[in-house]
Amino acid sequence: MHYQEALALLKAYHQEHILRFWRELSETEKAHLLGQIAQIDFDNLEKLIALTAKKDESAPAEMTEAPVIRLEERISRDEKMRQTGAEALARGEVAVFLVAGGQGSRLGFEGPKGIFPVTPVKNKSLFQLHAEKIRARATRYGCVIPWYIMTSQSNHDDTIRFFRENRFFGLNPTDVMFFRQEMLPSVDAKGKLILAEKHALFMSPNGHGGSLKALWDSGAVADMKRRGIKYMFYFQVDNVLTKIGDPEFIGYHIDAGAEMSNKVVHKAYPEEKMGVICKIGDRLGVVEYSDMSDEQMHATTEGGALKYWAGSIAIHIINVSFLERENDHGFRLPYHVAHKQIPYVDERGNRVTPVEKNGFKFETFVFDALQHTERILSLEVERAEEFSALKNGSGVDSPATARRDLNLLYARWLEQAGIGVPRDEQGLPAGNIEISPLFADEAEALLLNKERIPSVTYPYYLE
Repeated sequence: MHYQEALALLKAYHQEHILRFWRELSETEKAHLLGQIAQIDFDNLEKLIALTAKKDESAPAEMTEAPVIRLEERISRDEKMRQTGAEALARGEVAVFLVAGGQGSRLGFEGPKGIFPVTPVKNKSLFQLHAEKIRARATRYGCVIPWYIMTSQSNHDDTIRFFRENRFFGLNPTDVMFFRQEMLPSVDAKGKLILAEKHALFMSPNGHGGSLKALWDSGAVADMKRRGIKYMFYFQVDNVLTKIGDPEFIGYHIDAGAEMSNKVVHKAYPEEKMGVICKIGDRLGVVEYSDMSDEQMHATTEGGALKYWAGSIAIHIINVSFLERENDHGFRLPYHVAHKQIPYVDERGNRVTPVEKNGFKFETFVFDALQHTERILSLEVERAEEFSALKNGSGVDSPATARRDLNLLYARWLEQAGIGVPRDEQGLPAGNIEISPLFADEAEALLLNKERIPSVTYPYYLE
């Protein structure tokens, strides 16, 4: 795109102000700004700007409880479902998809969050931990499990470099595909594009729902079809306890004839910052905690239990055929508006960090796709076994809690195998424990290796 072409386009949409500093820019800076302009879908931008004029919607008025397969119901069904899922894995019908666009800044760490060292003994990165789980699953079922990884503009190159430096953690590079999430520009209260620098628009990711669009645009869906993949296991980079390619979950999904399935845990307390699976009108979906009224958040059943308890942990199985349907006639997910404080360059070229909300970001939510499905399955899982997020530098959902939860998980596995684990006065393991997924990726696998397990002395590592 050339300057005159960009100017004509911007004038047509009343956005020519973003070229006001053109004469001050270097050739490299000019190329960057033109590249950003060329990537904008201005017709879609007009629709997004129109959303900012709408009043904030109140909490869903028709929110009711959703059907969930509870833990007690699973006792008699898990074995059969596990077999169904295992057969799908063995046939090579399952892929895994990782949302990994985040940076480690909230953890006090520079670089992609997936590079953050997290395991208790060896300090393996999140990426390595996930990779070893995939290798273990593929080895057990004698199959190839392709891994699709969605990065962001800010961490794409660093992510690929990290995988190459670590030789893809033993995975075949041809079975690992990287692609970027789409970025969207932000606008101010007048619907004008915001400049973050004289030569750069303020851009932000289009939300986790944009992962479905990125899978399509990148060719990942086409690659899955070529490989004969039917089911895609979706997870996020920061959950250290994710059971990647869980055969029981896959089995329940297949048995229900579902198009999209979810894992949920019981909320720890009403105000916990988790979206909840529920019925919205006559359709199933997820309502974010921030969109619930105080009354809805604290609602209880006749027996006094929390009514909206089923917290989504962002683990899904999605049919490849459904991914096609969500995209083949244009991306179907709705956009949501977020009113935010957005740094900008004023008319004089000064950088301003506002103290109040001054602009709008646009994002999509993956769980909105639930409202497009014909069949949905929601499965309750044990939080201690499957959910420990890494989001904050300290306190809740921090490196300390992630390592604690991994230690406790490995200790339970060892004790189930009859191996004594010395614990402290609080009941925590008295030292650090780590079991590589390549040795055992679940308690059942550890039992098969029971004869190879030495007694526990700290620090304790099995591989």
